Amino acid sequence: MIEKLCMFLTNKIRKEMPEIDDERTEIINYGLQLVLGEIPKFFIIFGLAYILGVLKLTLLSFLFIMPYRMVSGGTHLHTHFGCIMATSIFYIGNAFISKYLIWNTQILKYIIVFLIWTFSMVMIKKYAPADTQDVPILRKKERKIKKILSFIIMTITLILGLVIKNNTISNLLIVGTLLQTITITKFMYKLTKNKYGYLEYIKTENIEAIN
Repeated sequence: MIEKLCMFLTNKIRKEMPEIDDERTEIINYGLQLVLGEIPKFFIIFGLAYILGVLKLTLLSFLFIMPYRMVSGGTHLHTHFGCIMATSIFYIGNAFISKYLIWNTQILKYIIVFLIWTFSMVMIKKYAPADTQDVPILRKKERKIKKILSFIIMTITLILGLVIKNNTISNLLIVGTLLQTITITKFMYKLTKNKYGYLEYIKTENIEAIN
């Protein structure tokens, strides 16, 4: 339904603006799918969170982790239903885990956070920004900036997770960071049948990325 609506709108735009080429048409269509697909998705997710009694925590989870996700990227599901399910598990799951997770000792918490930070540093170095074939990030300057920002934002998020006294809020930051880092890994890309757009571009075109 959403795909048909987006295609209808894309065709209308191209009819009004015939100078738009095929490449730009694909970009417009993909952008419309993102906008029209994301809006109902979040209504469903936050509605489900409200029913489950974790709306506030789910909203906070979304706000806390979104900056890291925006720069580090991550895998995407190929259907709107799959995307809704995965996003619900990500944010609502984080809310539930954070609500009930209790650290036995502060030392244990510091050790776990250090391990998450180390794991995230390695994964960012290898894969961030983790793009897709639909929206590859090809410019070297943009990739470098997003990689650096991924290191910085991830580290700041974990530090905040350590210094914030509220245990649930602290957990939202720590667990959310781990979950987001997992979404950029090669394992998760294979599991969701995705490919890194930049690597595929280099492989198929056999040319250097745009400077």
